[in-house]
Amino acid sequence: MPVPTIEWLGGLDGCARLIDQTLLPTEFRQITCSDIECMWEAIKVLRVRGAPAIGIAAAFGTVLGIQRSAAATCEEFRRDLLKATDYLATSRPTAVNLFWALDRMKRAADENPSLAIPQLKQRLLDEALAIQEEDRQICRAIGRNGAALVRNGDGVLTHCNAGGLATADYGTALGVLFAAHEQGKAIHVFADETRPLLQGARLTAWELMHAGIDVTVICDNMAGVVMRQGKVNLIVVGADRIAANGDTANKIGTYSVAVLAKEHGVPFYVAAPVSTFDLSLPSGDGIPIEERKPEEITEGFGRRTAPEGVKVYNPAFDVTPARLIAGIITERGIIRPVDAQHVRATVG
Repeated sequence: MPVPTIEWLGGLDGCARLIDQTLLPTEFRQITCSDIECMWEAIKVLRVRGAPAIGIAAAFGTVLGIQRSAAATCEEFRRDLLKATDYLATSRPTAVNLFWALDRMKRAADENPSLAIPQLKQRLLDEALAIQEEDRQICRAIGRNGAALVRNGDGVLTHCNAGGLATADYGTALGVLFAAHEQGKAIHVFADETRPLLQGARLTAWELMHAGIDVTVICDNMAGVVMRQGKVNLIVVGADRIAANGDTANKIGTYSVAVLAKEHGVPFYVAAPVSTFDLSLPSGDGIPIEERKPEEITEGFGRRTAPEGVKVYNPAFDVTPARLIAGIITERGIIRPVDAQHVRATVG
């Protein structure tokens, strides 16, 4: 990334700055969040998006939420902290990294009950910064592990955006492609446009072009054609939540790509950090799926493309069954075959 997707400026009395991804690729703008309400809105309307980046945003949002707490006792501070984390948890339901980060922030406070409140606030900022730095390292490890699957000359298809814009720096699915590129492998990437918000066309293509990687944008309904024509050797996508058996929630349209991959004998891989696994869910049937506003479909980018009053169904994610996934690329290695036994062996 030319600049960090999201970063913290200053010390305990500082603020968060992030790239407004709703404006890309035509306008590059950073916004500053100085309060928790700004961060909630940024997560909700996708100014910051992608499971790992949402987790980092939630951690920074927690710091903003307790920054001005006037609590005199640990009990009062705990109430302020829970108010902040409960509020942030209402922003988006599917990406488990959001809840993982909020739980981690609460745990950091619970494990340090002897600290004075100013020190406890600093401890929470330190934890948020650690989450950000760990994600950078995790994404690099995912990239290294996944690059072994990519051969020189391969055509790779990806859906939505799982690059530096979706993480602290390098990306998960795109991290695999960046690592392969850095190893000198010549690859060609097909980026699904990813309707209705076009994250593939707007964001993935922008990142890959900046990295000097050969990329072609295709409509979502062209994925089967390029597979049938033999132009795709493997598929790599990200994830927003992965159940204990390997069923994976990702941006709507991912399931269709996986079904097409199975039909055409193209290996379908998921790249995600261990923090994206939700072992409390035995299968993908329990993953909550966010449904977004109908206007994203009927009036996408300000122009009406459907009749007034028409019914709209707009789930933001779908679930790909583990049986369609050739492997899940994590910072700890590649999970394959993808089943509950091998997931638990890697994730713990």
